[in-house]
Amino acid sequence: MTRLLEGRIAIVTGAGRGIGRAHALELARHGAKVVVNDFGVSNNGEKTDSPADEVVAEIRALGGEAVTNGADVADFEQASALIQQAVDTFGGLDILVNNAGFVRDRMLVNATEDEWDAVLRVHLKGHFATLRHAAAYWRSESKEGRQRVARVINTTSGAGLQGSIGQVAYSAAKGGIATMTLVAAAELGRVGVTVNALAPVAKTRMTEGAFDTSEMALPEDNSPIVAWLASEAAGHVTGRVFESDGGKLTLEEAWNHGASRDNGKRWEATELGDVVDALIAEGADPEPVYGAS
Repeated sequence: MTRLLEGRIAIVTGAGRGIGRAHALELARHGAKVVVNDFGVSNNGEKTDSPADEVVAEIRALGGEAVTNGADVADFEQASALIQQAVDTFGGLDILVNNAGFVRDRMLVNATEDEWDAVLRVHLKGHFATLRHAAAYWRSESKEGRQRVARVINTTSGAGLQGSIGQVAYSAAKGGIATMTLVAAAELGRVGVTVNALAPVAKTRMTEGAFDTSEMALPEDNSPIVAWLASEAAGHVTGRVFESDGGKLTLEEAWNHGASRDNGKRWEATELGDVVDALIAEGADPEPVYGAS
């Protein structure tokens, strides 16, 4: 097998189980040295034992190099220490795969403030904190004349792109991650960093019970695109969002300017009914929200 990531250094967050574990193993198979991060929480965010050591053992059994990290990625200082661990242990950082998260599904009218805060914290802040500290490291390296060929792969979701009934907080967080990916890609390109996002579809503990998962892809089916995006060959791809569903890979087309009308001056409210109807008629119909009847 051609190894795309020989000698490259990676962090995968939420890598103790499911999709994160599959990503860590795939990167290691392609030659990456991996920091396996897992805070150890249940599907709804309650603290449990972390299986990160088991993933590290699997990687080492394959002949790879890996270490465990138990940081809470949404804790700003712990996220900084996670980046530093990769640098101290393996001599640098080339790849950041942000994957950690959990769900607390609830219909909007039943959602609580604590549930909202918890989901936004782990997904959105958890992506921001690690990316922020990794970006500072890569900028520093670039200023010192050691610009790295760095890659970030964030984890969004169809819930964040099309919306999902009963997942208002999760959808908002994942939508924010998609937009953050675009901004980070635009800002970090000058220091050698590409930033993309993946919306994976897979049978995991987060989907079981919420959907019929009998026909869903396996976690590892999503990992080849992550390995390729993490490689030096992917330097021309940045600011993109992909959906992976088994053997089907889709390039997502998000918010773009559509039909418009320019009045040349301020509109009167009474004029806008016909204008809005015309714009909607010219535009594409939005994809339905997942779970909508």
